[in-house]
Amino acid sequence: MPESQRPAPAEAPPLRSASEAERLVQFAKSQPLADGGLQTAQLLSRALDLDPHHHEAQILQERLHQTFVPRWHFPMLADAARNAAYARAITAKVRPGDIVLDIGCGAGLTAMLAARAGAKHVYTCEQQPLIAQAARRVIADNGLSDRITVICKWSHDIVVGVDLPEPADVVISEIVDTVLLGEGALATLTHAMSALAKPEARTIPERGRLVAQPVESNALLDLWRPQQAEGFDLSAFHHLARVAQLPPSDFEACALRPLGPTTELFEFDFARPNINRARTTADLTCSDTGTVHAVLASFEMELAPGVTVANDIDSGGHWGRTAFLLDQPTPVQPGDRAKVIAQHDAAQLSLSVREISAPAKEARSPIVWMNPAWVAPAAARQADLPSPLIEAEAVWARADSAVLQPAVQSNP
Repeated sequence: MPESQRPAPAEAPPLRSASEAERLVQFAKSQPLADGGLQTAQLLSRALDLDPHHHEAQILQERLHQTFVPRWHFPMLADAARNAAYARAITAKVRPGDIVLDIGCGAGLTAMLAARAGAKHVYTCEQQPLIAQAARRVIADNGLSDRITVICKWSHDIVVGVDLPEPADVVISEIVDTVLLGEGALATLTHAMSALAKPEARTIPERGRLVAQPVESNALLDLWRPQQAEGFDLSAFHHLARVAQLPPSDFEACALRPLGPTTELFEFDFARPNINRARTTADLTCSDTGTVHAVLASFEMELAPGVTVANDIDSGGHWGRTAFLLDQPTPVQPGDRAKVIAQHDAAQLSLSVREISAPAKEARSPIVWMNPAWVAPAAARQADLPSPLIEAEAVWARADSAVLQPAVQSNP
């Protein structure tokens, strides 16, 4: 590369600034993280203001953000279909004058949608201080600080009369994972609807369903249960991978093929939730010929009447998928059924395949093939038999009769 085209070296900060930046970085490293990383983040930001190219400050800041701000926040915010669905549902259910409780503030999007829909005031809670701090900035940048209050608390710690002026008219949340349960939605909403909301409060979402279906995908097995690598047999390692968690990129690459329709496992009422355990046995019907490699579990949430979001096999968006792998791939034909046992404890889902079987055949009466001579009248047969054979036939007839008679037990 010609000398004139070489990138200019980064300008070094003044010696005093570089020294102060280094001091701040070392101080940041000594801070406890009990405050959710707030103090550490402030120190690192100050260090980078003084020396924008400080290597260790950049590394520590990124590590801090990845630790306290889950990365799924960003593809979720970029999911246009999900955002539009929540916007429609909030517009349909929030009324002018409503007090709204938004659980799980994130960047503040659903809180801002509720304010735009006419809520009197929105109280949005976020337990992670770094996220709550950033949400306040987003809300301020959009001119809604006077309509939205960010409460840096877990919703279970919110108190009406202290954090909320009165119970909420509407409770908004999106605290679900790929099978609805993993972020504690049922426990959180059970508390919120009983302690923080009016008796007839509206919820977004209103309800959810968990469904399952048999799927085929050689690519799924290649990804999660490779048979060999460089000629070595890896099959003894496979028992460590029974549940495949598929981010959108892996889900698309695996191209799961449904071998039957979805079957409902559980339904949840988010307006009247409970945390009771549940267990069900379901038959997943196969409608196509193929090989079942896994059972795909997915959800559908009804946010408002006619407004749904889902992560089924035909849906796009930011949602991941959960596939329960069979111990052995099993060929199936239309009409075959996979019997599964699904259980949940209000926080986690388990699913196991009990058996895959063909449909029961229609019962048929037994057919006894008989030589016509066997059913000829005894007298006619005996007329043609020599005397010893007639006696022998009589013995066999008595034996047959004894076998056919039911046994009778009598008391002594």
